[in-house]
Amino acid sequence: MVVADSHSSDTGTILRVRGPLEFKCHLDSTDARLMHKVISRTFEMLQSQVKSESCVLSVCDSAVIVWPNRGVYTTHEEITPHTLCEDIHQWIQSDKQEAAGKRSAKKKSKKSSAASVINLRLMMEATKTGPLSAPILSRTVQKSHFLSTTLPVDCVVRTTVNETIKDAFERLLEVLTHQLCEMEKVTLQHMKGTTLLVPEPLHFLLPEPKGLVTVVYPAGVPDSQLETQRKELHQQLELPDDWPYFRRANAYHFPNEPYKDGYLRNPHLVLTHPTLDNGKVYLVQGIYSYHHYMQDHMDDNGWGCAYRSLQTICSWFQQQGYVERAVPTHKEIQQALADVGDKPGSFVGSRQWIGSIEVQAVLNQLLGVTSKIMFVSQGSELASKGRELTNHFLTEGTPIMIGGGVLAHTILGVAWSETSGQIRYLILDPHYTGAEDSQVIADKGWCGWKGADFWDQTAYYNLCLPQRPKII
Repeated sequence: MVVADSHSSDTGTILRVRGPLEFKCHLDSTDARLMHKVISRTFEMLQSQVKSESCVLSVCDSAVIVWPNRGVYTTHEEITPHTLCEDIHQWIQSDKQEAAGKRSAKKKSKKSSAASVINLRLMMEATKTGPLSAPILSRTVQKSHFLSTTLPVDCVVRTTVNETIKDAFERLLEVLTHQLCEMEKVTLQHMKGTTLLVPEPLHFLLPEPKGLVTVVYPAGVPDSQLETQRKELHQQLELPDDWPYFRRANAYHFPNEPYKDGYLRNPHLVLTHPTLDNGKVYLVQGIYSYHHYMQDHMDDNGWGCAYRSLQTICSWFQQQGYVERAVPTHKEIQQALADVGDKPGSFVGSRQWIGSIEVQAVLNQLLGVTSKIMFVSQGSELASKGRELTNHFLTEGTPIMIGGGVLAHTILGVAWSETSGQIRYLILDPHYTGAEDSQVIADKGWCGWKGADFWDQTAYYNLCLPQRPKII
């Protein structure tokens, strides 16, 4: 079920090969044993294709084509089996370069790129060299089941800095062959009669030193029915049993692929941490979306800041795999409060504010998530809450909603010195009304580190600290 990448997850270049492999076979019998035998034989034929000279890997956004089983023969004479993998970037055309761009410009683009992913397309040659033979037609009449599906192959290997394409492509073919074996196991395990569930490979980035691993799941089977498989993976990889790593929502998002929903993820990652004497930084764990004023064609400027902070929190639970439901809209939030009796029916569709207590109620009603409430009688007391806040980010790792006066914000982390008591707060501001530009958001302080004077020193504050479920 799992293919581990033994190389470090933050050095070298990722080689990722994707492509459809056509799976077709005739079942002359509905006997389970015989059907399994035919299916296994078909997978063996696919493995033979991958190992044959007909296997072709095309480098995406370039004219480079590689025959990995012909001594790593390529369409470019300059590329030899001893060429370094990272040098392939020279022949890849980026969106910002003209088709006839100079190679020197491409090298510069490669160095400035945050991501180092080389995408490859898996193909099979349809013709063979040699003399042509006359076609032979034959006709056989018999009853059988014809199984046909497309296997969505998706393999990754991470190369080392000095690894040649010969060595890397050998590893890539080994991983590809192994993935077909895993697909066979999943297909046979979840086969119902003569119906096949398509095996679905997903990549997950685990804590160091484990790095990237690939897991094959049966498509269409919900996460709720795959808990046994996840437990086995946690045991196999010696992972804690109170944090989800292998739910579909945890799948690794490759750096060169934009999110389709348009929301920014983790804008705090571009920031420099503050320096405090004997201080440490404690941050939100995992991925969240930045929700703020004026998104989703909703004009909530002046009243919706707590709703947006709540949406950011909900996105965290969704993207860590704890819940599958979409981030709630303003109206759905208001309806949840009406359903629990916290607000009257007239509240739904209004432009009324909510606070930390309402955020706690909605998280429990819609997500089944419990929260702790921290009361602070005046803003000046927040400076003394360093220990409580650091403990929250260490043990729970969830974003915190804080409301005081007429404003709400999201706390993503703290920098705190236990010896001096100095503290800084990492604030995500839902009052932002601009475009999804992470640089502007960071430069203008909409996501940034704030001192204790950021808070109204005389206003009281309530903090909602969501507690993550201890599940996998």
